Amino acid sequence: MVIKITYIVLLLLLILSSTLICQDDKIVEKEQELSQIQDQISSLENELKQKSSQEKKSNSTLENYNKQNHLLNKLVNSLRKEEREKQVQINTTGSQIKSIESEINVLQNNYSKYVVAIYKKGQYNELESIFDAASLQQAIYRAQYLKNFSERRKVDLEDLKENKKLLEEKKIELEKEKKEKSLLVAKKQKEEQLLKRKLGERKKVLDSIKKDKKVLQNSLDAKREAHKQIEDLITGLIAEAKRMKEIELKKQQLLASGDGTIINESELFDETPFNETESIMSGFSSFSDLKGTMIWPLRNGKILKGFGENRNKTLNTITINSGVDIKASKDESVRCVADGIVSTINWLPGYGSVIIITHKDDYRTVYGHLSEIYVSEGDKVNGGTIMAKVGESIDGKVLHFEIWSSRINQNPESWLAKK
Repeated sequence: MVIKITYIVLLLLLILSSTLICQDDKIVEKEQELSQIQDQISSLENELKQKSSQEKKSNSTLENYNKQNHLLNKLVNSLRKEEREKQVQINTTGSQIKSIESEINVLQNNYSKYVVAIYKKGQYNELESIFDAASLQQAIYRAQYLKNFSERRKVDLEDLKENKKLLEEKKIELEKEKKEKSLLVAKKQKEEQLLKRKLGERKKVLDSIKKDKKVLQNSLDAKREAHKQIEDLITGLIAEAKRMKEIELKKQQLLASGDGTIINESELFDETPFNETESIMSGFSSFSDLKGTMIWPLRNGKILKGFGENRNKTLNTITINSGVDIKASKDESVRCVADGIVSTINWLPGYGSVIIITHKDDYRTVYGHLSEIYVSEGDKVNGGTIMAKVGESIDGKVLHFEIWSSRINQNPESWLAKK
């Protein structure tokens, strides 16, 4: 029994130390990720510079811009998230300062009352109150009370000094956090301006190649490949969910038995525990119940290409659509169709930036042809949450939308509410 308790205590200590190490590792990892994104953007930009004017009017140039925009979106979203986290830190530090100032005021008032009382009555009167006691027992009580009172005042004085010191430290910390936030905001605004410029450059290229049959054929070929990649991403998400469930089971067995069974430490202290994800999912509304009543990802959108076979009149070819393509009207905001968690934000040739949402009941939805993205991987989203803006392809401003039940494609038209 003692061995079992000792083992569990050691395990908890290991968890605590690993958490602290992970926090430092996450900061370094985030900085490295942002640096890698910027390197990728620079590399893509250099590719463009080496192309001739004629070469720039091609599908490969369009995909280059698509990828740059995707990476810039990722960069901007990361900076937005950092800005939000920094604001939370600022708010927390501000609340701590208010709490410390309040405590200082209480201590100062108490100590002021004590000083005034001593000034008015003096130490003699305190002793006198003991001598005037009706009995020895009362005198002992009074002496003990006065001793405790005096010690309390000494403690208050020490607390006052400590709180004033802590207050100064917190004020310095707050100023540091505000400066860091200002730098983040400036960096974010710079990247947002760059993203806007890149979107404008992309549109010029798109307008120049829209009617090119070769570009159209390349686009269709890319979409066929993208369908396979989406299927692989869905399969990977299912496998990851299964793996996390198995790890959670191992952790529970380990804590319950305390028999020294060893599992991979990186898995044991995964950043997002399976039971936490399950807890979030349990609060979601049922996805299955939405069939036939689901909100449209594009408000007032119209289906341009349906599920399954589609004939391209320009090329006179048949293509298979794994979802539906919805043409945007005035509102270009892409909405999440149901409660879920952002599982993947990726870039795929043919569909550009793609978001995959995991829903309850092992359903997933896919949103492709996105320009600006406002969510990050791991975010909890609700039905109706605006996640992105629809991007422009050779077909116009069209959203590609898919629904998957585990590994099986669904026809979105049978799920979306009738218009």
